[in-house]
Amino acid sequence: MTALHELDAHAMADAMAAGETTSVELVEHHLARVEQHDATLGAFVTVTADAALEAAHAADARRRSTSARDLPPFLGVPTAFKDLTPTAGVRTTLGSRLMADHVPDVDAHVVTLVQLAGFVSLGKTNTPEMGLSSYTDNDVVGPARTPWDPTRTAGGSSGGAAAAVAAGLVPLAQGSDGGGSIRIPSSCCGVFGFKPSRGRVSAGPTGSDWSGLSGDGPVARTVRDAAALLDAMAHPMPGDLRPLPEPAEPFAAWAARRPERLRIARWVDPYLPGVTASASSVQAWEHATDVLRSLGHEVVDVENPFPPALEPQFNVVWSSGMAAAPIPDAALDLLRPTTRYWLERGRTYSAAELARAIQFLEATTRDVVTSMAGFDAWLTPTLALPPQPVAWFTESGDPAEDHRRELDFTPYTAVYNMAGVPAASLPLSVVDGLPVGVMLAGRPGEDGPLLSLCAQVEQADPWHDRLPPGGR
Repeated sequence: MTALHELDAHAMADAMAAGETTSVELVEHHLARVEQHDATLGAFVTVTADAALEAAHAADARRRSTSARDLPPFLGVPTAFKDLTPTAGVRTTLGSRLMADHVPDVDAHVVTLVQLAGFVSLGKTNTPEMGLSSYTDNDVVGPARTPWDPTRTAGGSSGGAAAAVAAGLVPLAQGSDGGGSIRIPSSCCGVFGFKPSRGRVSAGPTGSDWSGLSGDGPVARTVRDAAALLDAMAHPMPGDLRPLPEPAEPFAAWAARRPERLRIARWVDPYLPGVTASASSVQAWEHATDVLRSLGHEVVDVENPFPPALEPQFNVVWSSGMAAAPIPDAALDLLRPTTRYWLERGRTYSAAELARAIQFLEATTRDVVTSMAGFDAWLTPTLALPPQPVAWFTESGDPAEDHRRELDFTPYTAVYNMAGVPAASLPLSVVDGLPVGVMLAGRPGEDGPLLSLCAQVEQADPWHDRLPPGGR
Protein backbone atom coordinates (compact mmCIF):
# COMPACT_ATOMS: atom_id res chain seq x y z
CA MET A 1 0.00 0.00 0.00
CA THR A 2 1.31 3.46 -0.90
CA ALA A 3 2.10 5.56 2.17
CA LEU A 4 0.39 8.94 2.37
CA HIS A 5 3.66 10.86 2.04
CA GLU A 6 4.48 9.01 -1.17
CA LEU A 7 1.49 10.58 -2.92
CA ASP A 8 1.86 13.84 -4.80
CA ALA A 9 -0.54 16.69 -4.07
CA HIS A 10 -2.92 15.68 -6.88
CA ALA A 11 -3.13 12.13 -5.57
CA MET A 12 -3.74 13.41 -2.03
CA ALA A 13 -6.58 15.60 -3.26
CA ASP A 14 -8.05 12.67 -5.21
CA ALA A 15 -7.81 10.38 -2.17
CA MET A 16 -9.73 12.88 -0.03
CA ALA A 17 -12.37 13.33 -2.73
CA ALA A 18 -12.82 9.55 -2.84
CA GLY A 19 -13.16 9.34 0.93
CA GLU A 20 -9.97 7.29 1.26
CA THR A 21 -8.32 9.75 3.67
CA THR A 22 -8.94 13.11 5.31
CA SER A 23 -7.02 16.32 5.69
CA VAL A 24 -6.58 15.59 9.40
CA GLU A 25 -5.01 12.23 8.56
CA LEU A 26 -2.72 13.83 5.98
CA VAL A 27 -1.65 16.65 8.27
CA GLU A 28 -1.10 14.38 11.26
CA HIS A 29 0.92 11.99 9.09
CA HIS A 30 3.17 14.73 7.73
CA LEU A 31 3.59 16.42 11.10
CA ALA A 32 4.75 13.06 12.45
CA ARG A 33 7.31 12.88 9.65
CA VAL A 34 8.52 16.38 10.50
CA GLU A 35 8.90 15.27 14.12
CA GLN A 36 10.80 12.17 13.01
CA HIS A 37 13.15 13.66 10.40
CA ASP A 38 13.55 17.39 10.85
CA ALA A 39 16.15 17.26 13.61
CA THR A 40 18.44 15.65 11.05
CA LEU A 41 17.42 17.66 7.98
CA GLY A 42 16.80 21.18 9.34
CA ALA A 43 13.99 21.73 6.84
CA PHE A 44 11.81 23.87 9.13
CA VAL A 45 12.42 27.00 11.16
CA THR A 46 8.92 27.07 12.65
CA VAL A 47 6.33 24.27 12.74
CA THR A 48 2.74 25.46 13.19
CA ALA A 49 1.22 22.14 14.23
CA ASP A 50 -1.79 23.49 16.14
CA ALA A 51 -2.78 25.90 13.37
CA ALA A 52 -2.31 23.20 10.72
CA LEU A 53 -4.54 20.74 12.56
CA GLU A 54 -7.18 23.42 13.09
CA ALA A 55 -7.11 24.20 9.37
CA ALA A 56 -7.29 20.47 8.54
CA HIS A 57 -10.37 19.98 10.71
CA ALA A 58 -11.97 23.00 9.00
CA ALA A 59 -11.10 21.59 5.57
CA ASP A 60 -12.72 18.25 6.38
CA ALA A 61 -15.84 19.96 7.70
CA ARG A 62 -16.05 22.06 4.56
CA ARG A 63 -15.69 18.98 2.37
CA ARG A 64 -18.57 17.30 4.18
CA SER A 65 -20.89 20.28 3.85
CA THR A 66 -20.05 21.64 0.40
CA SER A 67 -20.59 20.36 -3.12
CA ALA A 68 -17.36 19.03 -4.61
CA ARG A 69 -17.58 21.44 -7.55
CA ASP A 70 -17.47 24.38 -5.13
CA LEU A 71 -14.36 23.24 -3.25
CA PRO A 72 -10.83 24.55 -3.83
CA PRO A 73 -8.81 22.01 -5.82
CA PHE A 74 -6.30 21.19 -3.06
CA LEU A 75 -8.47 21.56 0.01
CA GLY A 76 -6.63 20.05 2.96
CA VAL A 77 -3.33 19.18 1.22
CA PRO A 78 -0.21 20.00 3.32
CA THR A 79 2.38 22.53 2.19
CA ALA A 80 4.80 25.05 3.73
CA PHE A 81 6.08 28.58 3.15
CA LYS A 82 9.66 29.80 3.01
CA ASP A 83 10.80 31.78 6.05
CA LEU A 84 11.53 34.81 3.86
CA THR A 85 7.82 35.03 3.02
CA PRO A 86 5.59 37.09 5.35
CA THR A 87 2.89 35.09 7.15
CA ALA A 88 0.46 36.96 9.37
CA GLY A 89 0.65 35.84 12.98
CA VAL A 90 3.49 33.38 12.29
CA ARG A 91 7.07 34.41 12.94
CA THR A 92 9.13 35.11 9.85
CA THR A 93 12.81 35.22 10.78
CA LEU A 94 14.46 35.65 7.36
CA GLY A 95 17.00 33.21 8.78
CA SER A 96 18.42 35.94 11.02
CA ARG A 97 18.89 36.33 14.76
CA LEU A 98 18.01 39.97 14.16
CA MET A 99 14.51 38.90 13.11
CA ALA A 100 14.12 35.87 15.37
CA ASP A 101 10.98 37.22 17.03
CA HIS A 102 9.49 39.03 14.03
CA VAL A 103 5.79 38.30 13.46
CA PRO A 104 4.25 40.01 10.40
CA ASP A 105 0.82 41.62 10.49
CA VAL A 106 -0.11 40.61 6.93
CA ASP A 107 0.34 37.67 4.61
CA ALA A 108 2.27 37.91 1.38
CA HIS A 109 -0.11 37.86 -1.58
CA VAL A 110 1.32 34.49 -2.60
CA VAL A 111 0.42 33.06 0.82
CA THR A 112 -3.15 34.26 0.46
CA LEU A 113 -3.41 32.73 -3.01
CA VAL A 114 -1.95 29.35 -1.99
CA GLN A 115 -4.33 29.15 0.94
CA LEU A 116 -7.27 30.06 -1.31
CA ALA A 117 -6.38 26.95 -3.35
CA GLY A 118 -7.04 24.98 -0.16
CA PHE A 119 -3.51 24.13 0.95
CA VAL A 120 -2.76 23.79 4.67
CA SER A 121 0.60 25.15 5.85
CA LEU A 122 2.67 23.13 8.34
CA GLY A 123 5.02 26.08 8.97
CA LYS A 124 8.03 27.98 7.69
CA THR A 125 10.93 26.35 5.86
CA ASN A 126 14.60 27.04 6.43
CA THR A 127 16.55 29.71 4.54
CA PRO A 128 19.96 31.37 4.82
CA GLU A 129 20.09 34.79 6.43
CA MET A 130 18.16 37.25 4.22
CA GLY A 131 18.14 34.59 1.49
CA LEU A 132 21.62 35.64 0.35
CA SER A 133 23.39 32.30 -0.08
CA SER A 134 23.29 29.32 -2.42
CA TYR A 135 23.46 27.09 0.67
CA THR A 136 21.09 27.14 3.63
CA ASP A 137 22.58 27.82 7.05
CA ASN A 138 21.80 30.41 9.70
CA ASP A 139 22.09 31.24 13.39
CA VAL A 140 18.41 30.56 14.10
CA VAL A 141 18.18 26.78 13.52
CA GLY A 142 21.37 25.90 11.65
CA PRO A 143 21.80 24.22 8.24
CA ALA A 144 19.34 22.48 5.94
CA ARG A 145 20.68 19.16 4.66
CA THR A 146 19.84 17.05 1.63
CA PRO A 147 18.01 13.81 2.51
CA TRP A 148 20.35 12.02 0.10
CA ASP A 149 23.30 12.60 2.44
CA PRO A 150 22.69 14.69 5.57
CA THR A 151 26.38 15.59 5.77
CA ARG A 152 25.81 17.72 2.66
CA THR A 153 23.94 20.95 2.03
CA ALA A 154 20.37 21.09 0.78
CA GLY A 155 21.40 24.14 -1.27
CA GLY A 156 19.86 27.57 -0.97
CA SER A 157 18.16 29.73 -0.47
CA SER A 158 14.99 27.59 -0.58
CA GLY A 159 16.92 24.74 0.99
CA GLY A 160 14.37 23.97 3.66
CA ALA A 161 11.58 23.76 1.09
CA ALA A 162 13.52 21.36 -1.15
CA ALA A 163 14.63 19.19 1.78
CA ALA A 164 11.05 19.01 3.07
CA VAL A 165 9.68 17.97 -0.33
CA ALA A 166 12.46 15.44 -0.98
CA ALA A 167 11.98 13.82 2.44
CA GLY A 168 8.20 13.62 2.13
CA LEU A 169 7.53 16.14 4.89
CA VAL A 170 5.22 17.99 2.46
CA PRO A 171 4.35 17.10 -1.15
CA LEU A 172 5.17 20.57 -2.47
CA ALA A 173 6.22 23.96 -1.13
CA GLN A 174 6.60 27.61 -2.04
CA GLY A 175 10.11 28.89 -2.67
CA SER A 176 11.67 32.06 -4.03
CA ASP A 177 14.50 32.59 -6.49
CA GLY A 178 16.69 35.67 -6.97
CA GLY A 179 19.81 33.99 -8.36
CA GLY A 180 18.94 30.30 -8.43
CA SER A 181 17.35 29.86 -5.02
CA ILE A 182 14.64 27.43 -6.17
CA ARG A 183 16.71 25.53 -8.73
CA ILE A 184 19.91 25.12 -6.68
CA PRO A 185 18.27 23.28 -3.74
CA SER A 186 16.02 21.33 -6.11
CA SER A 187 19.16 19.94 -7.73
CA CYS A 188 20.77 19.19 -4.36
CA CYS A 189 17.66 17.41 -3.07
CA GLY A 190 16.52 15.58 -6.19
CA VAL A 191 13.19 17.38 -6.73
CA PHE A 192 11.64 19.56 -9.43
CA GLY A 193 11.94 23.33 -9.01
CA PHE A 194 10.52 26.01 -11.28
CA LYS A 195 11.48 29.70 -11.44
CA PRO A 196 8.70 31.54 -13.29
CA SER A 197 9.13 34.43 -15.70
CA ARG A 198 9.73 37.88 -14.26
CA GLY A 199 6.43 39.36 -13.11
CA ARG A 200 4.56 36.06 -13.14
CA VAL A 201 4.05 35.99 -9.34
CA SER A 202 3.30 39.13 -7.33
CA ALA A 203 5.68 40.31 -4.60
CA GLY A 204 2.85 42.21 -2.88
CA PRO A 205 1.57 43.59 -0.71
CA THR A 206 4.71 44.47 1.27
CA GLY A 207 7.44 42.94 -0.87
CA SER A 208 9.21 44.49 -3.84
CA ASP A 209 10.63 43.33 -7.15
CA TRP A 210 12.62 46.53 -7.62
CA SER A 211 15.63 44.74 -9.13
CA GLY A 212 13.68 42.37 -11.36
CA LEU A 213 15.74 39.43 -10.08
CA SER A 214 13.60 37.63 -7.54
CA GLY A 215 10.23 35.90 -7.62
CA ASP A 216 8.26 33.10 -5.99
CA GLY A 217 7.75 29.68 -7.49
CA PRO A 218 7.02 26.02 -6.74
CA VAL A 219 9.17 23.18 -5.45
CA ALA A 220 7.54 19.79 -5.99
CA ARG A 221 8.14 16.13 -6.71
CA THR A 222 6.12 16.15 -9.95
CA VAL A 223 5.75 18.64 -12.77
CA ARG A 224 1.97 18.50 -12.54
CA ASP A 225 2.12 19.54 -8.88
CA ALA A 226 4.50 22.40 -9.68
CA ALA A 227 2.24 23.59 -12.50
CA ALA A 228 -0.82 23.49 -10.23
CA LEU A 229 0.95 25.42 -7.48
CA LEU A 230 2.03 28.01 -10.04
CA ASP A 231 -1.60 28.24 -11.17
CA ALA A 232 -2.48 29.11 -7.59
CA MET A 233 0.31 31.72 -7.35
CA ALA A 234 0.12 33.42 -10.74
CA HIS A 235 -2.42 36.18 -10.10
CA PRO A 236 -1.21 39.80 -10.00
CA MET A 237 -2.44 42.34 -7.48
CA PRO A 238 -2.98 46.08 -7.94
CA GLY A 239 0.26 48.05 -7.79
CA ASP A 240 2.59 45.30 -9.02
CA LEU A 241 5.63 46.85 -10.69
CA ARG A 242 5.83 44.64 -13.78
CA PRO A 243 2.90 42.19 -13.73
CA LEU A 244 2.30 39.57 -16.37
CA PRO A 245 -1.39 39.13 -17.19
CA GLU A 246 -3.46 36.24 -15.93
CA PRO A 247 -2.44 33.17 -17.95
CA ALA A 248 -4.82 32.48 -20.83
CA GLU A 249 -4.61 28.75 -20.11
CA PRO A 250 -3.83 27.01 -16.81
CA PHE A 251 -0.26 25.85 -16.40
CA ALA A 252 -1.65 22.47 -15.33
CA ALA A 253 -3.16 22.17 -18.82
CA TRP A 254 0.23 22.94 -20.36
CA ALA A 255 1.82 20.22 -18.21
CA ALA A 256 -0.69 17.72 -19.59
CA ARG A 257 0.07 18.67 -23.20
CA ARG A 258 2.77 17.05 -25.33
CA PRO A 259 4.99 19.68 -26.99
CA GLU A 260 5.73 19.74 -30.68
CA ARG A 261 9.26 19.05 -31.90
CA LEU A 262 11.47 21.76 -30.40
CA ARG A 263 14.85 23.23 -31.18
CA ILE A 264 16.93 23.30 -28.01
CA ALA A 265 20.32 24.98 -27.51
CA ARG A 266 22.75 23.42 -25.08
CA TRP A 267 26.05 24.48 -23.53
CA VAL A 268 28.09 23.24 -20.60
CA ASP A 269 30.80 25.87 -20.12
CA PRO A 270 29.83 28.42 -17.43
CA TYR A 271 29.85 32.10 -18.31
CA LEU A 272 32.38 32.74 -15.53
CA PRO A 273 36.04 32.36 -16.48
CA GLY A 274 37.98 29.76 -14.52
CA VAL A 275 34.87 27.81 -13.47
CA THR A 276 34.27 24.35 -14.91
CA ALA A 277 31.55 21.74 -14.61
CA SER A 278 32.25 18.59 -12.63
CA ALA A 279 32.17 15.18 -14.29
CA SER A 280 28.84 14.42 -12.59
CA SER A 281 27.27 17.63 -13.92
CA VAL A 282 28.46 16.85 -17.45
CA GLN A 283 27.18 13.27 -17.15
CA ALA A 284 23.72 14.47 -16.11
CA TRP A 285 23.69 17.07 -18.92
CA GLU A 286 24.62 14.45 -21.52
CA HIS A 287 21.91 12.14 -20.20
CA ALA A 288 19.34 14.91 -20.49
CA THR A 289 20.47 15.53 -24.05
CA ASP A 290 19.92 11.85 -24.87
CA VAL A 291 16.42 11.96 -23.39
CA LEU A 292 15.50 15.09 -25.33
CA ARG A 293 16.80 13.66 -28.59
CA SER A 294 14.95 10.40 -27.99
CA LEU A 295 11.76 12.46 -27.78
CA GLY A 296 12.43 13.85 -31.25
CA HIS A 297 13.77 17.29 -30.29
CA GLU A 298 16.69 18.88 -32.09
CA VAL A 299 19.48 19.66 -29.60
CA VAL A 300 22.18 22.01 -30.88
CA ASP A 301 25.56 22.79 -29.31
CA VAL A 302 26.19 26.54 -28.95
CA GLU A 303 28.66 28.73 -27.12
CA ASN A 304 27.42 30.12 -23.81
CA PRO A 305 25.73 33.36 -24.94
CA PHE A 306 25.99 35.18 -21.59
CA PRO A 307 29.12 37.36 -21.21
CA PRO A 308 31.20 37.31 -18.00
CA ALA A 309 30.74 41.07 -17.65
CA LEU A 310 27.30 40.33 -16.21
CA GLU A 311 28.70 39.00 -12.94
CA PRO A 312 30.20 42.18 -11.44
CA GLN A 313 27.10 44.17 -12.39
CA PHE A 314 24.85 41.52 -10.85
CA ASN A 315 26.87 41.88 -7.64
CA VAL A 316 26.26 45.64 -7.60
CA VAL A 317 22.51 45.03 -7.73
CA TRP A 318 22.60 42.09 -5.29
CA SER A 319 24.64 43.89 -2.65
CA SER A 320 22.75 47.17 -3.04
CA GLY A 321 19.56 45.39 -2.09
CA MET A 322 21.18 44.21 1.13
CA ALA A 323 22.60 47.66 1.83
CA ALA A 324 19.09 49.11 1.56
CA ALA A 325 17.85 46.98 4.46
CA PRO A 326 17.04 49.16 7.51
CA ILE A 327 19.65 47.59 9.77
CA PRO A 328 21.26 49.93 12.32
CA ASP A 329 25.02 49.73 12.78
CA ALA A 330 24.48 48.73 16.41
CA ALA A 331 22.83 45.51 15.20
CA LEU A 332 25.49 44.46 12.69
CA ASP A 333 27.09 42.05 15.16
CA LEU A 334 23.90 39.98 15.04
CA LEU A 335 24.46 39.29 11.34
CA ARG A 336 26.53 36.45 9.92
CA PRO A 337 29.86 37.37 8.26
CA THR A 338 28.54 36.70 4.76
CA THR A 339 25.54 38.97 5.33
CA ARG A 340 27.80 41.76 6.59
CA TYR A 341 30.05 41.21 3.57
CA TRP A 342 27.19 41.88 1.16
CA LEU A 343 25.82 44.79 3.19
CA GLU A 344 29.19 46.53 3.44
CA ARG A 345 29.93 45.88 -0.22
CA GLY A 346 26.57 47.37 -1.21
CA ARG A 347 27.22 50.51 0.81
CA THR A 348 30.22 51.31 -1.41
CA TYR A 349 28.11 51.81 -4.55
CA SER A 350 26.46 55.05 -5.56
CA ALA A 351 22.96 55.45 -6.94
CA ALA A 352 24.45 56.11 -10.36
CA GLU A 353 26.46 52.87 -10.23
CA LEU A 354 23.33 50.94 -9.26
CA ALA A 355 21.35 52.49 -12.11
CA ARG A 356 24.11 51.67 -14.60
CA ALA A 357 24.26 48.08 -13.33
CA ILE A 358 20.52 47.54 -13.73
CA GLN A 359 20.63 49.07 -17.21
CA PHE A 360 23.58 46.86 -18.16
CA LEU A 361 21.82 43.69 -17.01
CA GLU A 362 18.68 44.64 -18.92
CA ALA A 363 20.40 45.61 -22.16
CA THR A 364 22.85 42.69 -22.18
CA THR A 365 20.32 39.98 -21.42
CA ARG A 366 17.90 41.47 -23.95
CA ASP A 367 20.63 41.04 -26.57
CA VAL A 368 21.13 37.42 -25.47
CA VAL A 369 17.42 36.60 -25.57
CA THR A 370 17.13 38.23 -29.00
CA SER A 371 20.14 36.32 -30.33
CA MET A 372 18.66 33.03 -29.04
CA ALA A 373 15.21 33.59 -30.54
CA GLY A 374 15.73 30.68 -32.94
CA PHE A 375 15.63 28.23 -30.03
CA ASP A 376 12.60 27.12 -28.03
CA ALA A 377 14.57 26.18 -24.90
CA TRP A 378 18.08 26.09 -23.48
CA LEU A 379 19.77 23.17 -21.67
CA THR A 380 22.64 23.39 -19.16
CA PRO A 381 23.60 21.72 -15.91
CA THR A 382 21.85 23.23 -12.90
CA LEU A 383 25.06 23.26 -10.83
CA ALA A 384 28.74 22.84 -11.58
CA LEU A 385 29.28 20.69 -8.48
CA PRO A 386 27.29 18.05 -6.59
CA PRO A 387 25.89 18.92 -3.14
CA GLN A 388 28.86 19.99 -1.02
CA PRO A 389 29.58 19.24 2.65
CA VAL A 390 27.59 21.49 4.98
CA ALA A 391 30.62 23.45 6.20
CA TRP A 392 32.42 23.69 2.84
CA PHE A 393 31.32 27.26 2.03
CA THR A 394 32.11 28.78 5.42
CA GLU A 395 35.07 26.72 6.64
CA SER A 396 37.66 29.35 5.66
CA GLY A 397 36.02 32.02 7.81
CA ASP A 398 36.50 34.48 4.94
CA PRO A 399 33.23 35.69 3.34
CA ALA A 400 35.08 36.59 0.13
CA GLU A 401 36.22 32.97 -0.14
CA ASP A 402 32.66 31.90 0.67
CA HIS A 403 31.49 33.95 -2.33
CA ARG A 404 34.17 32.47 -4.59
CA ARG A 405 33.10 28.95 -3.66
CA GLU A 406 29.47 29.82 -4.34
CA LEU A 407 30.47 30.89 -7.86
CA ASP A 408 32.27 27.57 -8.33
CA PHE A 409 29.13 25.81 -7.12
CA THR A 410 26.43 27.63 -9.07
CA PRO A 411 27.67 29.44 -12.21
CA TYR A 412 24.58 28.72 -14.34
CA THR A 413 21.45 29.88 -12.56
CA ALA A 414 21.67 33.65 -11.97
CA VAL A 415 21.76 34.59 -15.65
CA TYR A 416 18.12 33.53 -15.98
CA ASN A 417 17.15 35.85 -13.14
CA MET A 418 18.95 38.66 -14.94
CA ALA A 419 17.13 37.78 -18.18
CA GLY A 420 13.75 37.28 -16.48
CA VAL A 421 13.06 34.02 -18.31
CA PRO A 422 11.45 30.89 -16.85
CA ALA A 423 13.85 28.12 -15.81
CA ALA A 424 13.51 24.73 -14.16
CA SER A 425 15.78 22.19 -12.49
CA LEU A 426 14.90 18.60 -13.38
CA PRO A 427 16.13 15.74 -11.13
CA LEU A 428 17.10 13.41 -13.97
CA SER A 429 20.27 11.87 -12.56
CA VAL A 430 21.84 10.36 -9.48
CA VAL A 431 25.62 10.15 -9.72
CA ASP A 432 27.70 8.49 -6.99
CA GLY A 433 24.64 8.40 -4.76
CA LEU A 434 23.87 12.13 -5.03
CA PRO A 435 21.17 13.90 -7.07
CA VAL A 436 22.41 16.01 -9.97
CA GLY A 437 19.92 18.28 -11.72
CA VAL A 438 19.82 19.68 -15.21
CA MET A 439 18.31 23.01 -16.15
CA LEU A 440 15.91 23.89 -18.93
CA ALA A 441 15.05 27.52 -19.62
CA GLY A 442 12.51 29.03 -22.00
CA ARG A 443 11.54 32.26 -23.67
CA PRO A 444 10.30 35.20 -21.55
CA GLY A 445 6.70 34.71 -20.51
CA GLU A 446 6.51 31.21 -21.98
CA ASP A 447 6.20 29.36 -18.68
CA GLY A 448 3.50 27.06 -20.06
CA PRO A 449 5.52 25.70 -22.99
CA LEU A 450 8.50 25.11 -20.68
CA LEU A 451 6.33 23.18 -18.22
CA SER A 452 5.01 21.14 -21.15
CA LEU A 453 8.56 20.18 -22.11
CA CYS A 454 9.50 19.37 -18.51
CA ALA A 455 6.45 17.12 -18.14
CA GLN A 456 7.34 15.29 -21.34
CA VAL A 457 10.87 14.68 -20.06
CA GLU A 458 9.46 13.47 -16.72
CA GLN A 459 7.19 11.00 -18.50
CA ALA A 460 10.09 9.68 -20.58
CA ASP A 461 12.48 9.37 -17.62
CA PRO A 462 10.38 9.37 -14.40
CA TRP A 463 11.93 10.50 -11.15
CA HIS A 464 9.03 10.44 -8.65
CA ASP A 465 10.06 7.04 -7.29
CA ARG A 466 13.79 7.82 -7.30
CA LEU A 467 14.11 8.13 -3.54
CA PRO A 468 16.88 9.14 -1.11
CA PRO A 469 18.58 6.25 0.71
CA GLY A 470 16.07 4.74 3.08
CA GLY A 471 13.18 6.13 1.03
CA ARG A 472 10.98 9.00 2.17
